[in-house]
Amino acid sequence: MTSSAAPAYRRMTVEQRRTQLLAAAIDLFGHRSPEDVSVDDVAAAAGVSRPLVYRYFPGGKQQLYEAAVLGAAQELIGRFAVPSEGPPTERLADALDRYLAYVDEHDAAYGALLRGGSVAETSRTDAIVDDVRRRAAEQVLHHLGVSAPGPRLAMMVRSWIASVEAVSLIWLDEGKQPPVAELRAWLVDHFIGLLLVTATTDPEAAEAAARALVQETPDSPAGGLAQRAAPLAEAVAHLLPGAS
Repeated sequence: MTSSAAPAYRRMTVEQRRTQLLAAAIDLFGHRSPEDVSVDDVAAAAGVSRPLVYRYFPGGKQQLYEAAVLGAAQELIGRFAVPSEGPPTERLADALDRYLAYVDEHDAAYGALLRGGSVAETSRTDAIVDDVRRRAAEQVLHHLGVSAPGPRLAMMVRSWIASVEAVSLIWLDEGKQPPVAELRAWLVDHFIGLLLVTATTDPEAAEAAARALVQETPDSPAGGLAQRAAPLAEAVAHLLPGAS
């Protein structure tokens, strides 16, 4: 009669083993809801025993989930920083390229970070996710030359970040279509549109838009959008005061 043995595993350093277990957890949390993932699932995915998982993560699934969220957040935050050089919309496109590259390369981790509604969520995981959003907003505002935004401009930037998150998750669900370069260009256009619309009613946004637009070039994303939008000018001319 054969006896079932515990899963075999190779010797690793403490950090290597934690990294291995965390990678397995991130992949599981990224593809299934956290409540559907068990410590046994993590152990099986990593090819180790259940007690070994608890040795490195005594808090079990909750600790693994929080560590997965924190690891993904720290990696993602690092993607936001880009040099303060060139037209602002080119800088934004660069940051989005880095952001979407993370989404593409680490889709499981991104899903674990941002798919909400889980019973495994805590005030700690909520704070981690909100820190990613806050840091992203700070970077965007920095490139607009704004350090202490008023409520309207702050709301506009945060709403755009929320849109980027939602669009990125939908993009993953849709098999990463359209191509990432098209997605990035579309999201930059969205930002420009939101900023200009906000500028029509908010003096601070108007100042930020004017400051940014003077730095743009015909080859920048803002320049490209202006050229594509120019043919629409005739279509709206009858809406302007004094139009015959």
